[in-house]
Amino acid sequence: MALQVLIDRRTLLLSSAGAAAILALLPDGAHAQDAQALDASIRKAIGDAKPVEGRITLTLPEIAENGNTVPFEFVVQSPMTDADYVKAVHVFAPGNPQPEVATFLFTAASGKAAVNSRMRLAKTQDIVALAEMSDGTVFMTKRIVKVTIGGCGG
Repeated sequence: MALQVLIDRRTLLLSSAGAAAILALLPDGAHAQDAQALDASIRKAIGDAKPVEGRITLTLPEIAENGNTVPFEFVVQSPMTDADYVKAVHVFAPGNPQPEVATFLFTAASGKAAVNSRMRLAKTQDIVALAEMSDGTVFMTKRIVKVTIGGCGG
């Protein structure tokens, strides 16, 4: 015999509102998920190398009114010689469903490790850039971008 539960609309709305209020008070697990996704993506890109701060200049707007097209630019300080050059630059947005934004490959013949492009951002987040050098070192930098919708906080 199946158990039937009848609930009126008012009871359902009140219970939903109560559940939403309780969930709002709980700590946000999204930040932990973002960090785990970023760690996995970084490990996939550079293996066990330990990134250090420096040598990358990452330029982003502090506030992006539209997350669909956020401009970014990076420049990596390197002599770009056969003995010392940038092999790759990886850009990550850990708050996006897929944290990997792009990977740019360079050689000594590139002359300069610099890119100017656009990315899509799902929400306010830290953008991370990693530069892999020819000697195996990895440099890192990050910048926060606040994504708003129509000028309202987000």
